[in-house]
Amino acid sequence: MTRIAPLPVSATAPVAVDACSDSPTLAAVGLAKAYGPITVLSDVTVNIRAGEVHAIIGENGAGKSTLMKLLSGYVRPTAGHLVMAGQTVDFSDSTAAEAAGVVLVHQEILLAPDLTVAENLFLGRELRRGIMVDDRTMNQRAAEVLASIGAHCGPRDRVGDLPLAQRQLVQIARALLEPRKVVIFDEPTAVLANDEVAALLDVVRGLRTQGAAVLYISHRLDEVEVLADRITVLRDGKMIGTWPAADLLQRQMAELMVGRKLDVLYPPKRPQPSDAPLLVVEHLSVDNGAVEASLMVRPGEVLGIGGMIGSGRTELFEGLMGLRSADASRIELAGRPITHRSVSDWREQGLVYLTEDRKGKGLLLDEPLAPNLTLQSLDHVHPRFSLDLRKEVAALKKVVDDYDIRVGSVHLSAGQLSGGNQQKLLLAKVMMTHPSVVIIDEPTRGIDIGNKSQIYNFIDELVRSDKACIVISSELPELVGIADRVLVMRGGRIVAELTGDQITEQNIVYAATTGDAYLAAPQDR
Repeated sequence: MTRIAPLPVSATAPVAVDACSDSPTLAAVGLAKAYGPITVLSDVTVNIRAGEVHAIIGENGAGKSTLMKLLSGYVRPTAGHLVMAGQTVDFSDSTAAEAAGVVLVHQEILLAPDLTVAENLFLGRELRRGIMVDDRTMNQRAAEVLASIGAHCGPRDRVGDLPLAQRQLVQIARALLEPRKVVIFDEPTAVLANDEVAALLDVVRGLRTQGAAVLYISHRLDEVEVLADRITVLRDGKMIGTWPAADLLQRQMAELMVGRKLDVLYPPKRPQPSDAPLLVVEHLSVDNGAVEASLMVRPGEVLGIGGMIGSGRTELFEGLMGLRSADASRIELAGRPITHRSVSDWREQGLVYLTEDRKGKGLLLDEPLAPNLTLQSLDHVHPRFSLDLRKEVAALKKVVDDYDIRVGSVHLSAGQLSGGNQQKLLLAKVMMTHPSVVIIDEPTRGIDIGNKSQIYNFIDELVRSDKACIVISSELPELVGIADRVLVMRGGRIVAELTGDQITEQNIVYAATTGDAYLAAPQDR
């Protein structure tokens, strides 16, 4: 494995504006946060004004989420203080912050899965009629706020039965149930479909129009460009500066985030492979998912899987892996027929799957990094009937270096890593099993542009070593940038196969929304 090089620090951009301003709704002054000897945020001064959207951008691990938690009372600062309406404030916890009108919409889903949507929205603040809980009014108010943000679920739906995107919208609805002075969004659109994103951006604009101060974190720089009035950049726990949004192009935002020029995001495409397929799947049908899907992927090839959320992309490959009930007329890996399928069976045969839900299904967030890394490859690290902890730690230190996983200590838990570093750890975990085919579902969801570039280079290095990679992605530029072929799904069926110049955002969207394999001529794109 060639080492993934860390990013050097240097960038130029328009001159930053003064971080201070007159009468901000909420301001951070010299905020810092350390956990023992590890400093994660240092001397950050930023303000949020009423009637504006202030974007905070930076790489994973830059300190954005720490800053949000300091502003909303979830953690206490090591140094510095907060000012609200001209007065120094000290939020003892998030409840105190919410009482003052400051609410954080978390990136992680923090809902009770066994309760209904309305019960989650009003949890801890239930409406009552006398001594009885007023379910009727709560359901009515829940339906109103859900409709206002474009959610496609009802107040009586059980949260645990909802797709990930709808759960995220429920969490947003909970935060917006009451009027707020400051609303902080931490990666709110990471799991949303395009129509849901558009509805949420309208909600953010509405909050600005109503006079709320909005702090917005997103790795999607196109969202930042169309929403933000001002942009603050963090890097390595330090504040780089604050700029009027009109003064920064997306390319300049990205270069400030990573600290270097970004000339090329995607590796150059490889010659189209012609070897015999590594994986062949014919007529695979999945319960409540794919219908009669057939595909193949060759060594040296990146096969992209496109389609709208709900098109059956994830369900297709969960069925292939044995995670859902499914059947097929033929499945072969490296020329060998495969009959019995489970995740462990596939892993032994040389096929691995990286789930889109790295926090819920991919990693044990409360466990240390080393056992997370070696959980699927114990035979490679530990002798039979014993644990070689020194060998396990040595393996971890190697992948930390090879995959440029940013850790202050190898003794952290997986949940203490940033999203991009969690994804790198998950990649390293599955590669410890030496697979020949790697399926990656949403490889860069919620990941900053610097880490995206590294992961794209990892995928390129993978296929250049005669392995095959299948990438399921909702990001159209990602599919266009890295895939040699793209299969587009709609309604559980594969409706189009795109190659070469046919791989355009226009063609992917057309096939995904109409089911027709429309192929625009290159000059029409």
